[in-house]
Amino acid sequence: MRILLLNQCFYPDVVATAQHLTDLARGLTDRGHEVTVITSDRGYDDPSRRFPHSEVWKSIKIIRIRALSLGKETKLKRALNFGSFLSVCALRLLTLRRFDVVVALTSPPLISFLAALFVAIRGGRFCFWVMDLNPDEAIAAGWLKENTLTAQLLKRMLNYSLRRAERTIVLDRFMKDRILKKGIGEDRISVLAPWSHDDSVSYSPEGRAAFRRTHKLDGKFVVMYSGNHSPCHPLDTLLDAALSLSSKPEYLFCFVGGGSEQIKVKEFAERHRLGNIVCLPYQPLNQLSGSLSAADLHVVVMGNNFAGIVHPCKIYNIITIGVPTLYIGPPQSHVADLAADMCANTIFTAHHGDHELVVKQIIQASAQKELGSELVNEPVLPIRHYRFSKHALLPQMINLIEFNQTNGAQVPQAVAELR
Repeated sequence: MRILLLNQCFYPDVVATAQHLTDLARGLTDRGHEVTVITSDRGYDDPSRRFPHSEVWKSIKIIRIRALSLGKETKLKRALNFGSFLSVCALRLLTLRRFDVVVALTSPPLISFLAALFVAIRGGRFCFWVMDLNPDEAIAAGWLKENTLTAQLLKRMLNYSLRRAERTIVLDRFMKDRILKKGIGEDRISVLAPWSHDDSVSYSPEGRAAFRRTHKLDGKFVVMYSGNHSPCHPLDTLLDAALSLSSKPEYLFCFVGGGSEQIKVKEFAERHRLGNIVCLPYQPLNQLSGSLSAADLHVVVMGNNFAGIVHPCKIYNIITIGVPTLYIGPPQSHVADLAADMCANTIFTAHHGDHELVVKQIIQASAQKELGSELVNEPVLPIRHYRFSKHALLPQMINLIEFNQTNGAQVPQAVAELR
């Protein structure tokens, strides 16, 4: 089959959607499919990084397009960035002939609408891989008022994408519920968690030692937040805990990644003159094992209004590494489901605003480590971990895409069980 993949991020970018889409593209080419990707020629978090405008990599044809890169400091700049990418992408699509399957993700928001229009004009089948849900996210974040004409237009664009998609793939049951409420039939929705990168990410004693040595973390109990620093994942409670523990030099808070909120982390540390906060950029995939292994306690955060809108992809690599996790967020969410499914003291939970409980749990996790009961050196509950393994989930993802070619066929049992 000829398959087109649409997303703003792809290899060699290192953000989560780039890594997952790259895995999918390689898996599809390994199955003998002809794969083309339309993506950006800039790094998502570091737009100063520029990539070749076109290349063939691992038998994948990559078309990279130019668009505005005005920064992410304001809503207007973000909107102009997204709008320019979508405009250039639409023009590029006009030059392409029909594909058997078009797969669209959600970066930039509503690129799925272009995919749906392309399929309506050229033919073929459309598969919608929902990494986050917009304009729901913009409305929940307060960036967009729900009853405005803009919001209503964006809702219609999303609903058109969902109606046109023969298969909508969502990441958890909460996201599925939101799609169902938009009037999409359950038989067209599949739930498939994003996989861990267990072929390249695992607990690494050598990588842990090297990372801690390089960044002067030796002798510290390292509380790590790794990934996108987004307004959808408010870090205020964690920062308040860092402030409360600033008099205890044995605790250090390490923020690894990027995004608009990392600036606020740095400003908070400077304002309070905190020496227990370290900020580092995204780590390359080949160094991710070392950086994740360097933590003694990982932190996953979700905003109270975002269950079913965004999904904490980072949790799967953390489970693979086997380091205990602190979850700060609403009690009804995918991470809360995982916490209930894991053994005690594997995933600690707290609500936003309760920084005193967060402090207690950090101290408790530190005490467990001193007692030698920490769960590093091997993944937490390996049987459950394999549910999220790339080797388990990537073939199922490919099955869902290939299934789009079967008119009127019943959903394979392996796929039906994902719902």
